Amino acid sequence: MFGIGTTELLVILVVALIVLGPSKLPELMRSLGKGLAEFKRMSTDVKRTLDAEVEKAEMDQKKAEMKKQMFPEKPDTVTPDTAKAAAAPEPVKTEAAPEPAKTEAAAQPAAGTPEDKA
Repeated sequence: MFGIGTTELLVILVVALIVLGPSKLPELMRSLGKGLAEFKRMSTDVKRTLDAEVEKAEMDQKKAEMKKQMFPEKPDTVTPDTAKAAAAPEPVKTEAAPEPAKTEAAAQPAAGTPEDKA
């Protein structure tokens, strides 16, 4: 237990007996034993819980693999609606081209027009 041999445990008990006295030593040993038992019980419970979770995750993974082997993914089926959409793509909308800029000669009226004489 904890890598302590018999002689080391005996030395620890003798020192505890001298420090605490004979009246408190049995009470201390009882509480120490209860504490160690509780620690052992909790560590066992944690280990069981972790083992159960790991086993559950492995089973879920195996189920998924077997399901994938038994029912391989099928390609998407072609329905009449999807066939029409694939055959006739929507026309691409383009912006209208800007009008060409007017030159100064085209913007001014000719010199011999009736508008100049008036």
